[in-house]
Amino acid sequence: MLQHKDHFHGSDLEKIEQIYGIKKEDITSFSANVNPLGISPLLRETLSNHIDAISTYPDREYLSLRKCIADYTDTDYEHIIMGNGSTELISLFIQIEHPKKALIIGPTYSEYEREISLGGGTCLYYPLKEELDFSLDVEHFTKQLNESIDLLVICNPNNPTSGAISRKTMRKILDVCKQNDIFVMVDETYVEFAENYQEITSVPLTAFYNNIVILRGTSKFFAAPGLRLGYAITGNRDFIKSINTRKNPWTINSLAVIAGEIMFRDTDYIQKTKNLISKERSRIYQIFSKDCRFKVYPPSGNFMLVRLLSDTLTSSDLFDKAIKEKMMIRDCSTFPFLDNKYIRFCFMSQEMNDKLINCFIRD
Repeated sequence: MLQHKDHFHGSDLEKIEQIYGIKKEDITSFSANVNPLGISPLLRETLSNHIDAISTYPDREYLSLRKCIADYTDTDYEHIIMGNGSTELISLFIQIEHPKKALIIGPTYSEYEREISLGGGTCLYYPLKEELDFSLDVEHFTKQLNESIDLLVICNPNNPTSGAISRKTMRKILDVCKQNDIFVMVDETYVEFAENYQEITSVPLTAFYNNIVILRGTSKFFAAPGLRLGYAITGNRDFIKSINTRKNPWTINSLAVIAGEIMFRDTDYIQKTKNLISKERSRIYQIFSKDCRFKVYPPSGNFMLVRLLSDTLTSSDLFDKAIKEKMMIRDCSTFPFLDNKYIRFCFMSQEMNDKLINCFIRD
C-alpha cells in the first residue's frame, strides 16, 4: 500500500477558454463523463409546469422521492438518504465516521482523499496493477485489510480506469471488512452505464451488511450536475439516524424533488441512454484496440482509459491536439499511479465520437 499526495482535477471549461481562446460553449467535453443525450426531454417538457413548487417547502423527509428512488434501485425506501449531490454525502459520511486511517483503491477520484484529509485522517492507496488491466486482485487485496483501517473507499465502476468489481467479489471484501471492523463506502456514480449492471451494483448487499453505504447521483447518468441531487443507500439504521441528525433540513429544493421523480420513472430515456452507451462503448473500444499506438482497458462505465504506447506521444500532446479541434479530453497524469502516458475520454454521440476518432486515429 502506498501513500499519495497532491493530485488535482483537470482543467475546467472556463480555464480552457482563457488559455486557448476558445469559447466554452463551442467545446465538446469528453472529460466530464456526462450522458451525451442531455437532460430527459420529458423532464424538460414537464418541469416548467411545476414552477409553483418553489413557493412551498419540500417534505423534509422526502418520502415520495425516496420511494421513487427505492423503486428505481429495487431497495427499501427507509434505506435511502438524500443529499445535495453526492459530494455533500461524502463529506457527511467522513464527518460521522471520522476515520483515522482510510484505504482507497486507486487511481481514483481525488475528492475522497480531500474530505478524509480535511477531517484529520490519513489516506493510504492500494494501487491497481496496470499489468492486470487495473482489475482488482481480490485475494491479494483482502490480505492488506486489518484493524488499523477504519474506512475503505471504492469507486465502482472506477474513475478513471472504468473497471468494475462484481457483486460476488464485493461480498468477499465486505466479509473481510466486517471481521476487521472496517466501514465501506462504495461510489456507484457510473454503475447505471454498465452493461452488466445487475452483476456489479452492490445495492442488494445493503440488506445483509451493515458496514456498507452506496453513493449515487444524477449528475452523470441523468446529465443534471446543476440539479445537485444525490442519494445514498445503506441498511445501517444507526448510520442513517446519525446522518439525518447531522445534515441540514431541506438540502434538496422543491424543483429538484419533482425533477427526481420525473427522471427516475423515465424508462424511455433510461433505456435510450443504456443503448447508446453500450453501442458506442463497444465500437470505440474495438477501434482503439486495433491501433498499435494505444492500449485500452476494458470499460464498464461511460468512459475509457487509454495508454499511449508511442515514446514520443504524451497525454498533454493529445489534450492539445483535441482542444484545438474544440474537444476536451482528460489528461490523466495527475491521477495517482498514472503518468503522462494516460488519457481518458467519455462516449458521446456517434457523430462526436467519430470526430474524436478522426483526430486521434485517422488523422
